[in-house]
Amino acid sequence: MIIETSGKISDHITMLGRKESCVYMVSCDEERILIGGGTAYIIPEMLEQIASLGIDENTISHLIILHAHFDHCGIVPFFKKRWPKVRIAGSERAGTLLTMPKVVDAIGSLNQFMITQYGRQEQARELGIEFTAVDVNPTLKDGDTLTCGRLHLNIIETPGHSSCSISVYIPEEKALFASDAGGIPFGDDVFTAANSNFDQYMASLDKMSAYDVDIYLAEHFGARTGADGRSFLQKSRASAVKARQLLEASYARTQDIDKSTQEMTEFFMQNSPEGFFPAEVTSLVVRQMLSYLAKKAAVH
Repeated sequence: MIIETSGKISDHITMLGRKESCVYMVSCDEERILIGGGTAYIIPEMLEQIASLGIDENTISHLIILHAHFDHCGIVPFFKKRWPKVRIAGSERAGTLLTMPKVVDAIGSLNQFMITQYGRQEQARELGIEFTAVDVNPTLKDGDTLTCGRLHLNIIETPGHSSCSISVYIPEEKALFASDAGGIPFGDDVFTAANSNFDQYMASLDKMSAYDVDIYLAEHFGARTGADGRSFLQKSRASAVKARQLLEASYARTQDIDKSTQEMTEFFMQNSPEGFFPAEVTSLVVRQMLSYLAKKAAVH
C-alpha cells in the first residue's frame, strides 16, 4: 500500500506534513521522536496536525535529521525554539554542516524559495519562520541506538545521497526510515538521488536491502507498506542502474556537464509526479550526479 496522506502508518508511526515533504512521529509508552526535518513551508500543517491529534508536545524527546539538505532540516530551528528541551540528533557531518554560515545561508534561501513557491510568505512572517544554525546533539553513527519507549531506533550510515546521510531502522516495526538515501518515490518508479557519490549510493542501497523491511518511510511522497514496502529498495536499485546508464550516455555524447544537465533535467521533469521538485531543484541534483560521473570517466 502507498500512503501519501498524513495520519497513522502503524500503531507506533504517524505521518505529518505533506505528501511531498513528510515528517514521521514515532510514539511508544508516552514518548515521541520525530524523524525527518522537512521543509519550512509545512510548519503550518504540522502545527494543525499536532493539535488535531491531541499530542502533548512535552512528550517529544528528539528530532532526528537524516541528512542536512535544505528540504530535510527546514523545520528544525522553528521547532527547537518552540520545544527547547527537544534534542536535535543527526550525523556528525550533518552537525558540522549545519553550523557553517555559507551552508546555513543556502538552506535558508532555498527554504524561503519554497515558502514563496507555496504562497506561505504571510504565514511564515506571522510564525517567525527563519532558518538559523542548528546544534546537533547527540551525534549519531553506524550501530548507535536510540530508544522510544520499548522501541529501538537503530542507526545506519547510508552515504551517497549526501556525505551526512543516516537511516533509522526499527526492528519491532520492521520499519526503515531512509530519507533520500533510498531514492525518492517518483510515481510508479523511483528517482535516483545519488547527489554526493554514486558508488556509495549503490552500496547504501545494498546495505539497507539486508534489513527485513515491511514499512518503508520516505521523506518525499509518503510511506509504503506490505508488498510495496518490501519491494521498494529493489525497485530503487533497478532505477539507479538505469539512471546511471542514461546520465553516462548523455555525458559521453555531449562531453559538457551544462548541456547534459539541461537534457537530463528535462527528461526527468517530463515524467515527474505532481508535487515533485521544481526544475531548478531537480537540475541541482542532476548536475551533482553528472559531476561525479564525469570525474569517474576522466579517471578511466
